[in-house]
Amino acid sequence: MSVQLSKPVTIIVGEGTCGIAAGAKDVFETFRKMVPEAEIKTVGCVGMCHEEVMVEILDDKGDSRLYRKVDKKNIPSILKFHQGEGEVPVELLIRSGKDPKSVQYLARQTRIALRNVGLLDPKSLEEYRNLGGYRSIEKILNKDISPEEVTEEVRKAGLRGRGGAGFPTAVKWSFARSAQGDIKYLICNGDEGDPGAFMDRSLLEGDPHSVLEGMLIAAYAIGASYGYAYIRAEYPLAVEHFGKAIRDAREAGFLGKNILGKDFDFDVKIKQGAGAFVCGEETALIASIEGDRGMPRIRPPFPAVRGLFGKPTIINNVETLANLAWIVEKGGDAYAGIGTEQSKGTKVFALAGTIKRGGLVEVPMGMTIREVLYDIGGGSSTGRPIKAVQLGGPSGGCIPESLFDTPIEYEALNATGAIMGSGGMVVMDTRSCMVDIARYFLEFTQIESCGKCTFCRIGTLRMKELLTKICDGEGTMEDIDTLEALAHQVKTSSLCGLGQTAPNPVLTTLKYFRDEYIAHVEEKRCPAGVCKGLITHTIMKDKCTGCSICKRYCPVDAITGVIKKPGSWVIDQELCINCGMCVEVCNYEAIRVQ
Repeated sequence: MSVQLSKPVTIIVGEGTCGIAAGAKDVFETFRKMVPEAEIKTVGCVGMCHEEVMVEILDDKGDSRLYRKVDKKNIPSILKFHQGEGEVPVELLIRSGKDPKSVQYLARQTRIALRNVGLLDPKSLEEYRNLGGYRSIEKILNKDISPEEVTEEVRKAGLRGRGGAGFPTAVKWSFARSAQGDIKYLICNGDEGDPGAFMDRSLLEGDPHSVLEGMLIAAYAIGASYGYAYIRAEYPLAVEHFGKAIRDAREAGFLGKNILGKDFDFDVKIKQGAGAFVCGEETALIASIEGDRGMPRIRPPFPAVRGLFGKPTIINNVETLANLAWIVEKGGDAYAGIGTEQSKGTKVFALAGTIKRGGLVEVPMGMTIREVLYDIGGGSSTGRPIKAVQLGGPSGGCIPESLFDTPIEYEALNATGAIMGSGGMVVMDTRSCMVDIARYFLEFTQIESCGKCTFCRIGTLRMKELLTKICDGEGTMEDIDTLEALAHQVKTSSLCGLGQTAPNPVLTTLKYFRDEYIAHVEEKRCPAGVCKGLITHTIMKDKCTGCSICKRYCPVDAITGVIKKPGSWVIDQELCINCGMCVEVCNYEAIRVQ
């Protein structure tokens, strides 16, 4: 059934990966069938993943309304309002008008890398051009700005690599520019492997041309004529959109020989990574592109001198590249005017875990962790206090609530034992066991170790075994001391960044949450009620209603009782595996975990 609207409208559906997972494809098709005369477009995720599926409706006068949690059931009520009947469905409305700052989630953000995400169709070169796209590379080539001048502008901007280490981008470029070589390469590192991280994916999906223009600018600065975009194969939408961007840019004359009629040649290929976390490390990534197993190489020589196929190579992260067109257009001083003395500009973070408003945020350097979590993220999603945040993924560290006033800048975060990393920010409430969290991240890095060096291959395995022993209630105080000593040895003796940073979650939890380790060892108790070997589940008769939902969800039939007879319900401790499913489904908080 189609609907006749009172005014011509444009309907914009958010179709990033998060939107698609929430049902954006069905929403798009429903609008297409119900409003066939409307122009229906898709955009990437604006960052508010917690509100997907999001739909913006613009009328012929440009008036805009942005809706949240849209599905096939509530689309008729939205269209009824736009037919001129009834009231706007307030519970679905995020904002009226075009000002993104009217939305609390966006009000504190400064969007440079994400400036176009959610505003354009990522598959449209024309829309990118309409928003000023490729104007920066045109400015460089048409005004004969030298590679050295481009590098100097980036130096003035104070841009540091957004992939994790924070090395000054201009310094890195200058190494490759001065290196001897008939061919030079530029690689875009889109191998985003941190659990809970999706910054690069969202940029490649939502604004691929900005990353591609950044590659053009970087290639011009270092003298590269060939480029690779290394994107993990688990990001099919990112691969699709970036591949189309390459084809469209090539057809429009922005890639290939004599770009814009100037003496500048550059072209790009996509290399799909197989999902190895270690390939985020530069030399392992290079080995993967060359067709070898992704294993780090000893440095020096550094890739800027001898990298891909033995030629000078620069590897820049997706977010780093997405900043470049803005810097060239607005000037390095404008970018340096944002942030702090040592950490300039903005940083993109992926908010995940027990956070009310999860998604993608871009904030000026210097904002505190607390401001990001509460002013933007809205605080805990469970109602329980936030206990810690893991910054930097498996390579980072767990920062306790007492340090949430730490500013987001490279040196300040390093001082806590965590790192900026690529931008993953996993939030944990008081139901998180920090020993178990350390084990989770350590297990990830142990599995992802390439196995080349002994300390990483064997050391991470032994650390995981010690953590498992402690979580099972079988640990000793000597085990804690051994774990800490081993962590320091792995950190100082591993070949690459994966091994060198793998102990960070262990060392930071030992530093800030040592009391939890001691409770596991001396009291045989998990304070968070998580570790299965140290807890029991019992039904509290004064709270149980006899509804039987816990029985229906118990995977091992450990719960028995008579429906509507609260006192009859018990958990057989011999059968119970402490999976916690009964706690999750109970609507009356009648399950006690001790």
